[in-house]
Amino acid sequence: MKKLLCIAALGLTVSTTAMADQILNDIKNSGELKVCFDSGYMPFEMTAKNGQYIGFDIDLGKQMARAMGVKFVPVNTSWDGIIPTLLTGKCHMIMAGMTITPMRNTQVNFSDPYVVIGQSILVNPKHKGKISSYRDLNNSDYVVATKLGTTGEQASKRYLPKAKQNLYETQSEAVLEVANGKVDALVYDFPYNSIYTAENQGQLIHLSEPFTYEPLGWAVPQGNHDTINFLNNYLRQIKGDGTYERIYDKWFNDDKWLKQVN
Repeated sequence: MKKLLCIAALGLTVSTTAMADQILNDIKNSGELKVCFDSGYMPFEMTAKNGQYIGFDIDLGKQMARAMGVKFVPVNTSWDGIIPTLLTGKCHMIMAGMTITPMRNTQVNFSDPYVVIGQSILVNPKHKGKISSYRDLNNSDYVVATKLGTTGEQASKRYLPKAKQNLYETQSEAVLEVANGKVDALVYDFPYNSIYTAENQGQLIHLSEPFTYEPLGWAVPQGNHDTINFLNNYLRQIKGDGTYERIYDKWFNDDKWLKQVN
């Protein structure tokens, strides 16, 4: 009888191990949590003057790795290739301020939203008094900039179909074009626009009321349900014990970190 019980217990252990998904298994076996992001998206992920990666997502990722007892490994990659990078196994998950969209959800599985943002607008001061909302920009007389492959591009095309669209590889290029007066406005994520305005006071006008609803989530390859379960429970835990609030306040309610950024 004892033998049968032992065999049954062993079978249960083997079965449970076999059922664990690939991502969690690889993290545990390798002792590393490899996280993909595109550095330059304030305040989520940035490159500090010392070459280290810093930001809201970076701190959340480091905290997650500590909770799992593994090493945090940052994987900086271009935004337009970030999902292929994940799907080819170069990282375990995307933690990069990625908006949960139906199209992306056909390629990856998302955790529950860990923060909600929206698109806002930076306007060249020459349009002061003429442009007070996104509706005013929906005119063939205006040129609107945004970053290629982002929800800013989707929002521009959806809500400003009459305006000319200029797409850029980085948000830094796009906002510089607005500041130089070569384009009229930038449509991009509220956190970036808000921080840029604070850092460059008086340079551009921020229409700070977001005109889209965008929940951000962490992404893993499809089929890794145990990893999604872990991410959702991890998020619930850090929101309940104050860890999330502490990290959020550091990056969204304080600007001391701006001195660290290139």
